[in-house]
Amino acid sequence: MGSSTQHVYVNMPGREPGFDSVGEALRSVSQGFEEGMEKVFPAPGLSVAPVIIHIGPGIYREKLTVWRPGITLLGEGEGRGDVVLVYGDAANDIMPEGDKRGTFRTASVRIDTHDFTARHLTFKNNAGYGHTVGQALALYVDGDRCYFNDCALIGSQDTLFTAPLPPKEAQPGGFKGPGQARPRVMGRHCFRDCYIQGDVDFIFGSAVCWFENCEIFSKMPGDRKPPESPDEDVVYGYVTAASTPEGEAFGYVLKDCRLTSDCPRGTVYLGRPWREFAKTVFLHCELGEHIKPEGWHDWKKPHGNFYYGEYNSYGSGASPETRAEFSHQLTKAEASEYTMAKVLNGWVPEI
Repeated sequence: MGSSTQHVYVNMPGREPGFDSVGEALRSVSQGFEEGMEKVFPAPGLSVAPVIIHIGPGIYREKLTVWRPGITLLGEGEGRGDVVLVYGDAANDIMPEGDKRGTFRTASVRIDTHDFTARHLTFKNNAGYGHTVGQALALYVDGDRCYFNDCALIGSQDTLFTAPLPPKEAQPGGFKGPGQARPRVMGRHCFRDCYIQGDVDFIFGSAVCWFENCEIFSKMPGDRKPPESPDEDVVYGYVTAASTPEGEAFGYVLKDCRLTSDCPRGTVYLGRPWREFAKTVFLHCELGEHIKPEGWHDWKKPHGNFYYGEYNSYGSGASPETRAEFSHQLTKAEASEYTMAKVLNGWVPEI
C-alpha cells in the first residue's frame, strides 16, 4: 500500500484542494499515470496512495474517463440522486468522419483501471430510448476489483457494459471504441444496494459480476406502444445479455435483488446470450409480473453452451414450471456454490 489516502473536493466550497468539475479533479490526481495503459488481471495489490474525490450535490454534465487506479468517487449529497454524472452520446450519432458513433464510444463514464469504487451517486445517459437513438451506455467498466455501492445507473438500451468485449465482433466495426484492440482480459465487478434501469440488454458484457440487494428496473420504452390485447406476444426488454468467455465458471450472479418495472405483464426476459457461453444465475430474487413465463431467450444460440439458472425466485414473475427447457432450477446444493468469495475469486469488497 502506498502513502495515506488523498482527498480532493468538487463543488464543495471551503474544502481544499477544490475543483469545479469532476473531470478537473480526475486530471489533477491522475498526473503521472498513463491513460489507456494495459492492465494485468487479476490486478496486483494497489501500490499507490488511494484517492477519494468528494463530489458535492449537483448535476455534472461531463463525459468522464477514470484511468488512475485506487480512485473512489464519493457522492456527498443526502442520497445517490443528489450527485448525477450524466452525458448523452448515442450509437446512432453521426461522427465528423461520417460513420456512426457505435455502442462502445457512447459511455457517459468509463472506468479504465482497477481498484475503483463509487458510492452514493448516479451514472446516467440521457440520449433517449434505444429504439430511437441506439445503444447508449451510462457506465463502461473495464478493470478488476471495481465496486459500486448505493449507486444508480440509468439509461435505456445497454445501460451498463461490463468489459471485456467478446473476442470478435459479429459485424465489422461493431467494437469500434477504446477496447477494440485491447487484450480480452477478465475483471471482477461488484454492485451492492444499487438501482439499475434500462430496457434492452441493459446489463451486458463478459466480466464476472456480483449483484446484491439491487433493484433492477425494466423501463417501458417511451417510443413503443403497449400491447393491444393481453394475449399479444410483445417483448419490451431483456434484463441481461452476458458474453461470458468459454471456460469461465461464473458470469453474472444476482442475489437478493428485486426486478421491478412499469412494463405490462409478461413482456420482459431475464436474459439472453450475447455470446454462446453466457452464464447468468438469479438467487433469492423477487421477480415482478413483467417477467415472461419462459424467463429466458436463446437468441438463436446453440443449447448446451450457455447456462441460465434460478434458485428460490419468488414474486408474481417467478414461474419455475413454465421456464424455458434449456434453463435450470438450482438445487440447494448447487445454489450453495454461489458465494461472493467464490464467484469473485476471493475478493469481497467492504460495505
